[in-house]
Amino acid sequence: MKSTTRGTLAAVVAGVAAAVGAAATPAAAVGTVPVPVPLGGAETALGTELPRVGGQLPLPTAGGPEGPRFVQGRLLPERVVPRLPVQGGLPGIEASAPLAHVLDDGFDHVAVDAPASELRALSPGLSMDAPLTAPKPGSPGLPDLKQPELGVLTPALSTTPGAVLTAGLGL
Repeated sequence: MKSTTRGTLAAVVAGVAAAVGAAATPAAAVGTVPVPVPLGGAETALGTELPRVGGQLPLPTAGGPEGPRFVQGRLLPERVVPRLPVQGGLPGIEASAPLAHVLDDGFDHVAVDAPASELRALSPGLSMDAPLTAPKPGSPGLPDLKQPELGVLTPALSTTPGAVLTAGLGL
C-alpha cells in the first residue's frame, strides 16, 4: 500500500471511531437512551404539520448491597438478607402538537417536556436472630433461650419527577 492510501485509510478509521465514540458518550454519561419518533415522512406526504414526539428510556444499574454487620451479643449478622440498591430513572417524553385557530388559518403550538428523572430504590431485606444467646463463660458453655427476632427491612423508593407544559406560537 502506498503511504497516501495508508494515511487516507487511517484518517477514515479515526473519523469513524470518533463519530461512534461521540454518539455513544451522551447515552452512557446521562444514563438514558434517546428514543425519537420519526414523523417527518408522514408530514411531507400529508402536507400538514404533525406532532413531534420523542423520549428517553433510562438504563437501570444495580449497586452493591450493604454487607452483613456483626453485632456483639447476636449469633447471626444484623442483615441476613441485605437490601440491594438499584438506580435508574423514570422515562421522559418531549411532545409538541399544533393547535389550529378556530377563526383564521394560523396555528399555535402546545408542548410538554417531562425529562427523565433519577430513581433510586432499595429492595426489601431481612434481619433475624436465633432464639439462643451467645455462650456465657460462667455457665458450662451452653447458650440461654430467648425470644427469636425477625424483621423485614422495608423497600425504599426516591425520585423527583417534573414536567413543563407550554403553549404559544411556533414551539
